[in-house]
Amino acid sequence: MFSLGSWLPPLPGLAWGWALLDALLQGLVGACAVSVLCSLLKVYLYTQCLNDPERQAEAGALRAQWQGLELLRVVVLTGVLAMVGPRVAALVVLEFSLRAVSTLLSLGKGSHSSQLYLLCQYSLGCGLSCSLSFLLEGAPHSTSNLGLAAGLAGLLATYSRRLAGHVCTLYELHSRARYCGLCLLLLASGHGLPRLLRTALALTFAVAGLAAVALINRDFLSTAEAVRFWTPLTICYTLLVVYMQEGPRQSVYQTVLVRMGGLFILLLTVGRWADVLHILLSLLGEFWCLLHTRVMLESCRRQDFAQQSGLERRLGSESPSSEAS
Repeated sequence: MFSLGSWLPPLPGLAWGWALLDALLQGLVGACAVSVLCSLLKVYLYTQCLNDPERQAEAGALRAQWQGLELLRVVVLTGVLAMVGPRVAALVVLEFSLRAVSTLLSLGKGSHSSQLYLLCQYSLGCGLSCSLSFLLEGAPHSTSNLGLAAGLAGLLATYSRRLAGHVCTLYELHSRARYCGLCLLLLASGHGLPRLLRTALALTFAVAGLAAVALINRDFLSTAEAVRFWTPLTICYTLLVVYMQEGPRQSVYQTVLVRMGGLFILLLTVGRWADVLHILLSLLGEFWCLLHTRVMLESCRRQDFAQQSGLERRLGSESPSSEAS
């Protein structure tokens, strides 16, 4: 099953060691993807804040974020994603996908939620882990493929982090002096970054959703067992989505507690003890991602509020004219 292990003599625990290596590589790919997402979103938010005189304080807060903790963030997230089992990772992916679709459908025409880019961080890591587990299951060179994927993901994360550092340090100067080609490109087409991120995330979660369903169903020996698991799961997800949409406004940390609490109670009844432990690890992973991006979360919240207020004012100004006509 493992390409490198097939070249070595059979030793006790060798298969377990290669399985651990594969899990670490999958976790590294997911952590690097989260790093790329945060770096690109930081670039977008910073350039938007500089273009608005009323958001200069937000630009200063984004600039003041310490980049030295990024490596520690990737290492810790890699470990969490490596320890979380594929079943719980699949459940996290399906829960976020359903919640994201419900949120997008509830938004008004012409508006979007910037906070979703940051709320999906841990789910994105789980999604890539699920996809790699499903696509490389039984492959003769799975370890080598995961090593190449981890190397490419690390390269993209490094260049994205350097891009964010360059923009936060020199974008204001270069955009005014028309000096740097990269900064001029961002000045001309930086507003298209959210569209690029939306497309990439939609494709990623579409593949991850299919992989998640396949990974969950492979543990059932009969249709009756699958129904006994999917029925309470569907009810739990539905209640969580309704509560998030109709309940009072909460902080993102309270939202994480409610979501993980619902999955925790569900797995206590229809899951395994390992799944319960993995849910607790997922709770730590969610908090770890959100704590690192709290400045960007606040900036996204203000941007969403300003966009929604502008949309409501525009619709209010158009309604009298339409009635008069």
